[in-house]
Amino acid sequence: MERIDKHNYYLDICETVLERGTCLRRNFAAIIVKHDEIIATGYTGAPRGRKNCSDLGYCRREELNIPRGTRYELCRSVHAEQNAIISARRQDMLNATMYLVGKEQNSGEYVHNAAPCSLCKRFIINSGIEKVIIRDTKKDYRTVLVSDWIEEDDSLEGDCTY
Repeated sequence: MERIDKHNYYLDICETVLERGTCLRRNFAAIIVKHDEIIATGYTGAPRGRKNCSDLGYCRREELNIPRGTRYELCRSVHAEQNAIISARRQDMLNATMYLVGKEQNSGEYVHNAAPCSLCKRFIINSGIEKVIIRDTKKDYRTVLVSDWIEEDDSLEGDCTY
């Protein structure tokens, strides 16, 4: 019997979490892990108490044909990374790893070149998370060191995949 490696184990859990997402465009999930313990989870959805796009039956950004990575203020959702971070204590996030998985709602395919948006990158930096592992395919993932975002200060203005 071949055992699944740790990163894919956590990415599979993350993929299950994303099934709670309520976005009609693309759903993401994030989990924060430290010392092989899941500290927090988060998925894409409207703030607590507000209606989700899936409840309303429409996505404002989709209706307006807003390109990926722009006009975040028109989105009802809180991003998965943000939801995971606000559910954890900072001391638990210091030097932790965030796992991130995104899927297109209409096709179920993994989001091509998935990455946190510039605002989520700022949240991740301030949380003390050390690295982000992003699923590209069922078995392939890439690791991003948060220190690289700090060193490449202008990269915080990059494209969002939501």
